[in-house]
Amino acid sequence: MGAGRKMIAMSLYRAATAAGEPVLRLHYRRRAQRGREEAARLDERFGKASQLRPEGPLVWLHAASVGESLSLLPLIDALRQREPGLNLLVTSGTRTSAQILSGQLPEGVVHQYNPADCPRWVNRFLDTWRPDLSLYVESELWPNMLSLTQKRGIPTGLLNARMSEKSYRQWQRLPSMIRPLMQGFSFCLAQNSTQAKRMAALGARDPRPLGNLKFTAKPLAVDETELARMRKALDRRPCWLAASTHPGEEAVATEVHAALKDKHPGLLTLIAIRHPERAEEVLEMLRNRGLRAAQRSLKEPIEAETDVYLADTMGEMGLFYRLAPMAFVGGSLTGVGGHNPIEPAHLDCAILHGPDMRNFSEVAEDLEEAGASWQVNDGEGLTRALDTLLNEPDSRRNLSASAHAVVQGQAGVLQAVLEELEPFLAPLRHPRAA
Repeated sequence: MGAGRKMIAMSLYRAATAAGEPVLRLHYRRRAQRGREEAARLDERFGKASQLRPEGPLVWLHAASVGESLSLLPLIDALRQREPGLNLLVTSGTRTSAQILSGQLPEGVVHQYNPADCPRWVNRFLDTWRPDLSLYVESELWPNMLSLTQKRGIPTGLLNARMSEKSYRQWQRLPSMIRPLMQGFSFCLAQNSTQAKRMAALGARDPRPLGNLKFTAKPLAVDETELARMRKALDRRPCWLAASTHPGEEAVATEVHAALKDKHPGLLTLIAIRHPERAEEVLEMLRNRGLRAAQRSLKEPIEAETDVYLADTMGEMGLFYRLAPMAFVGGSLTGVGGHNPIEPAHLDCAILHGPDMRNFSEVAEDLEEAGASWQVNDGEGLTRALDTLLNEPDSRRNLSASAHAVVQGQAGVLQAVLEELEPFLAPLRHPRAA
């Protein structure tokens, strides 16, 4: 395809987004009114910084949402240790990702919302932050943001590159747009060979399949004293965890409990709801079904008659994954897209999930190929799977061991990524005088 057609495609996109700036500004203001954007930080969407740029070289890392943002944390920690003189700017596009990152980014690492993809706003952002290196995660490819960065001669890299089959097919229909963007990357590091082939087909130069950074996240933290106390309270009762559940999944968990409690005396179901503000709603449902529940936030004890322990606190998933030998990953039965199965894989859980794991599709595929997780399609399937695992401890141990092995198999990914970054980091240690 000729260079002229590529330039025309980008010029048309740039003109359309520039003309649409007033509409997009109104769109973001309405989102803020509905609570879907942070009103106090809305100007960041228009390229206006809410913090000062620190002096010295700066690396900009951009991720779309929660999963991509969390995958950056091990890399950020490693860069902080190796390059103490380097400033790091992290951008993401969702309110949830910003909230989570605010509690997990190291001190001194700046977070901003990425500018909406209007040329004026992107240029304003770039004028302020002046990154020396720009790293994009997975497939967050905003044409103005990427092309205007590359136009300034700023090296850009694509980390943990992946693209769903659907997105891949869509981009294939827009070669005049995607090829110059992909060809502009200084390097492309893909999650696996399939993803590397897709990136190459879209125009990336020599994409390398290094592995998945999401697997390099540290195991979730836990209060060891509280873990010991809770294990004593469980008193060796058979138990399972419904983790990060959404509306509808708690009802499924109670149906599973009702179907299994006579077959497995003393069975305790742990339900860790994704949004703690739903606790009263879930408790009412449990009462209506005749189940006795203890509520974590009220420090209610687990007693012999307790059917369900409702975990309605934040930041304690490391505790509950360690308590339960098997866990169902929520958000996967109700159209949410699933939550992170790497967290239970780190902690020796046998992993079950529903059919919708699109938020972590590549991780779910890796686990499935290794025989390290089981997919269930509904409550009946979940009941059968848990019944099997409760009856067959060896199957449960094999499943959790396989998941742990998948995680360990990705242990070298972070170091490999750092080695690929070295040629771009080295000039930043001794920048030339302006």
